[in-house]
Amino acid sequence: MFVRNENFKTFIRLYPIVTCIIAINILVYLIIFLDKITPSGIGYSILSSGIGFNAAIAYGEWWRLITPIFLHITFPHILFNCFSILLFAPALELLLGKWRFIAAYLGAGFISNLASFIFQPMGYTHLGASGAIFGLFGIYLYMVAIRRDLIDKTNTTIIVVILILGLISTFIYPDIDVLGHLFGFLGGFILAPFLLLKVKENPYINNEQP
Repeated sequence: MFVRNENFKTFIRLYPIVTCIIAINILVYLIIFLDKITPSGIGYSILSSGIGFNAAIAYGEWWRLITPIFLHITFPHILFNCFSILLFAPALELLLGKWRFIAAYLGAGFISNLASFIFQPMGYTHLGASGAIFGLFGIYLYMVAIRRDLIDKTNTTIIVVILILGLISTFIYPDIDVLGHLFGFLGGFILAPFLLLKVKENPYINNEQP
């Protein structure tokens, strides 16, 4: 499930939503980065109008509950998040289908950002795809705990190890939105039974890999 051996063209064909998410993240990052080198104001405008800013959300800028999912300002941040999406999102897009995967990714990200809005102070700002990514982990954990027919022992072990490492890093590294991570994870777990309701089998564990 988590070993990517498709070529570029096949990856795009099989996982168009994952491809779009990664492409949007990279494009927005490049616009913001280039604006620092040759200021045009475009990158600054995107960042300032899209970052999760609780005071602005309180004044009615509700799009900030979604837009931070696609914003990154440091290379290590976007590299880690895009790599995580590349590894863990394709299997869920194949399993859930395009529209339910979109609902899973954006829904978990929304729940993560909403939690930051509710529980953090008005001056709090945040950005990054981590909440949505942890939401994907929440779906996987639901599969491990409840829908064991959809995941085998090998991938169960991988998920458990990744979750443990992810939760440890959430608490030990500075400048991490801990609530965002935890509620993104919880959001994915809560959404999972609805998203997986009509899913009967996982092609990755039935020797029918694309």
